[in-house]
Amino acid sequence: MRRGKVAIMKTAFGAIAAAAVLATAWAQNRAQQDFSKVEIHVLPLRDNMYMLTGAGGNITVQTGKDGVLLVDTEYAQLSDKILAELRKLSKEPLRYIINTHYHADHTSGNENLRKAGNTIAGGNVAGDLGAEASEGAAIIAHNNVLERMSMTQGSQPAAPQGGWPTSTYLSGKKKLWVNGEGVEVIHPEHAHTDGDSIVFFRRNDVISTGDIFTMTSYPIIDLNGGGSYQGLLDAVNQILDLTDTVYGQDGGTLIVPGHGRLCDTGDLLNYREMVTIIRDRMVDMIKKDMTLEQVKAAKPTADYDPLYGTSTGFWTTDAFVEAAYKSLSQTVKQKK
Repeated sequence: MRRGKVAIMKTAFGAIAAAAVLATAWAQNRAQQDFSKVEIHVLPLRDNMYMLTGAGGNITVQTGKDGVLLVDTEYAQLSDKILAELRKLSKEPLRYIINTHYHADHTSGNENLRKAGNTIAGGNVAGDLGAEASEGAAIIAHNNVLERMSMTQGSQPAAPQGGWPTSTYLSGKKKLWVNGEGVEVIHPEHAHTDGDSIVFFRRNDVISTGDIFTMTSYPIIDLNGGGSYQGLLDAVNQILDLTDTVYGQDGGTLIVPGHGRLCDTGDLLNYREMVTIIRDRMVDMIKKDMTLEQVKAAKPTADYDPLYGTSTGFWTTDAFVEAAYKSLSQTVKQKK
């Protein structure tokens, strides 16, 4: 028993070290891309809403007489291309940017896009913004996003100050009224990170999930950024509670994942099933005092690897299993 506990402690420290280099890995991934060849694709969603895809995280766009609202901003190197597409969708100014979390592939375009817009000095955000914030579009995020963007991450410096959130919230939810629609910005605790926001457009029935839900990899659990496996699964269930379906056919709530194609409730249910099954397998192995190496050898993800697995890039299947093992080991320990 003692040997198993020592092994868990060793692998826990290893997982922390691995998580500490995530920020560097994201920066290296960005540096390796040739942004000159990236095209921004626009997918109409409903009425005045669109989904933009490029090289970073997906962007959700809402347009209307109040101006343009964006969820996330991709990479700074793509800002001109993103702005060009936005001008085709609306002649109104960019008013609001909502960040779903702090990672650079969702936020490094903040500064450029913020400068291209301006803030409505009133309404729901009137007392939140200072004089500097009113010079460009408002950037809204959970307060933990501001804290993480303003600190160094591993060997990476803080994000440029011009891209930091200008309006933050601390409670579980922030409500806006933009372009005739209620927009709920909802914070699940310790999911993909500790600063995640789910953005729910109530009239259009569209949800932006950030990297709580992705279609291109296993869940990215940023342990160094306050993320946890169980918290991510809880957040997925929270999103499911917001959705509606059309019985027996595609339709209902539209879901914009952090990465990958447009989704609906069925896609999210399949994702939830995968996350739940892998969790249960790994918890059972951890309770048997299996080491990380033994868990990897048992291949708890094998049947899902064709859909979500990879041996290349910064978030490999092994990286996911290691992060999951560390996080779930803590969960099991807390329940003892």
